Amino acid sequence: MKKTWKRVFALLLVALLLSTTAFAASSEPVPAPEGFMGFVVVLPLILIIVLLILKVDMLVAGLAGGVLAMIIGGIGIKEANSQFLSAIPSMLSNTVPIINSAVAMAVFKSGGYTSALSLVRRAIKGKVEYFAAFIVILQAAATYMSGIGGGSAMVVAPLAFAALGAIPELIAAMSIATAVCFTTSPASLESSVVSNLSGTPVGDYVAAVRIFTVIFVVLAVALAFIGAKKKGAAFTGEEAEEFRNMSKAQLWKNTIPAIFLLFSVIVGPFINKAVGMPILGPLVYTVVTCALVFFCTRFKLNETCNALIDGSTYILTRLFGVGIFLSFINIISETGAFTVIVNLAKGAPAFLLVPAMVLAGFAIGFPAGAYVGSILGLILPIAIGLGFTPLQLGLVTIGVGFGSQISYVNITMQALSSGFQRPISDIVKGNLKWVGASAALLFILAFFF
Repeated sequence: MKKTWKRVFALLLVALLLSTTAFAASSEPVPAPEGFMGFVVVLPLILIIVLLILKVDMLVAGLAGGVLAMIIGGIGIKEANSQFLSAIPSMLSNTVPIINSAVAMAVFKSGGYTSALSLVRRAIKGKVEYFAAFIVILQAAATYMSGIGGGSAMVVAPLAFAALGAIPELIAAMSIATAVCFTTSPASLESSVVSNLSGTPVGDYVAAVRIFTVIFVVLAVALAFIGAKKKGAAFTGEEAEEFRNMSKAQLWKNTIPAIFLLFSVIVGPFINKAVGMPILGPLVYTVVTCALVFFCTRFKLNETCNALIDGSTYILTRLFGVGIFLSFINIISETGAFTVIVNLAKGAPAFLLVPAMVLAGFAIGFPAGAYVGSILGLILPIAIGLGFTPLQLGLVTIGVGFGSQISYVNITMQALSSGFQRPISDIVKGNLKWVGASAALLFILAFFF
């Protein structure tokens, strides 16, 4: 297998050199093709989708599609190099998501979310359905603040399993809440991609889709509550040793940074608009949250600062990777491929356009769920070309998110599999019913927006 991939990669390099030699003087993109060439220019996109479905790394898939597009469209190395150098910094310029993700991970590492779970567990006195509901709320809040569903699930899922065991409805509810929160979070890679491609500020996009975030999180909480009550679940273990000996006052103190960060991310924009200045902007809530972590948790000042920096690693590396991938997508766009697809889509009845794109996003998210950001890079340019509003782009993005929650290669699914100590195939089967129902509801809602 390794030898096969070496040969494939060598062929890609040869093809890149040939395309460079043949079209080195070319700098103008070809006009939108018609007829048979209209099909040919779409082949690079089809190639990328097929390779992603086959679990090929997104960068290799993007390179393959980009090289094919250069050959088809007569795009020279100068233009390709320009796209490469512009796409990466454009993704890394999404500062607010990077900051939010870093601060949220610092709160994670300091034990803020674990303290919140301990407080609720003590307060409900055996009513596990309320604990199950709170786990989903915590997963949603953590994902929304950090923009990282897998990172949140890695922390929350083991705690949920230790307390309640593997309840299928709870796992599905966590997946649904995760999908809708990371695709609409002000801190996520996905929101950055939407903003970058559409030119819509992240804050405006988040505000436009917030109602759907709330709707699906509420449904997820209800699902977890009903599932736990129906199963007659009981607590299966004790609190984590580190927190078991803490008093309620100590636990509340530990939770203060998480509460402040959540308040700042969700309510802060409204306060800032009301007072006419960023009184709860990124600078303020970053400094204040880190100060609260230092004063309210066991973390020392150096540990707090290191946790903040380390917390940025996840999103920075993924923004970099998606930036490289988008450079290849931009090369493909120079051939007129997206214009061809948009022209075809415009022939469909207007009322079908948004639902059809939602369905397409879900369908692609299922096999290629490890690369949600890159999938958005494929389908959102089509939606933007059709004139979709930020709200409609959000529906498509959520659709991709739901598809990723029944994907064997998605990091959140892997985290849930590990945390609940169940094979990932069982997680997928358990999610299929409820995540599929959520996607069906999203599809219906798309007819009205």
